[in-house]
Amino acid sequence: MAKEPQTPLDDELERREEEARPEPVEGELDDAVGVGDDEAVASEEPTAVSDNPEADMLAAQVEELEQSLAEAKDQALRAAAEAQNVRRRAEQEAEKARKFALERFVKELLPVVDSLEKALEAMGEDASEAHREGVAMTLKMQQDVLAKFGVEMLDPSGEPFDPQYHEAMAMVPNPELEPNSVMEVVQKGYTLNGRLVRPAMVVVSQAAG
Repeated sequence: MAKEPQTPLDDELERREEEARPEPVEGELDDAVGVGDDEAVASEEPTAVSDNPEADMLAAQVEELEQSLAEAKDQALRAAAEAQNVRRRAEQEAEKARKFALERFVKELLPVVDSLEKALEAMGEDASEAHREGVAMTLKMQQDVLAKFGVEMLDPSGEPFDPQYHEAMAMVPNPELEPNSVMEVVQKGYTLNGRLVRPAMVVVSQAAG
């Protein structure tokens, strides 16, 4: 069927319809297609693998090295403390050896002092003054030398009996003294720098009856 010829009025109506028809916005179609493509690509990407054996191995080695370092530090501190203790003990032993090196010599010398004391006590009226003075001076010289090297005499007459420094030779009743008092000193005692070299031999009082 042949198309009827359009009148000028029909042309004008067709032109106005075309002008009123909305034109597509540039980029809308591309954006719609792009969003779909991105989602499809994202859905197709494989999941990343979180496990890394090499990193785990390195972390384990670091932890092992840190533990070894801590143990080495602890051993070093213990060794330093032990060395300090050994040095302190050595110093104490050296000091003790220095202070008491003369102990044996003092023990050998004490009988000489005892003999001079007994000789001075035994001198009678017939002894000359020069003789008596000579023995007394010799005894004093011996005692001064001993005192110079830390030797002290124990003469506890009238003092309470002390078993750490005194040795009781006998117990004698004596109402004039408190019980366990030193009545008589048979032999004097001596200490060297505070350490007992020889106890004093004494007679101790006890309660009467």
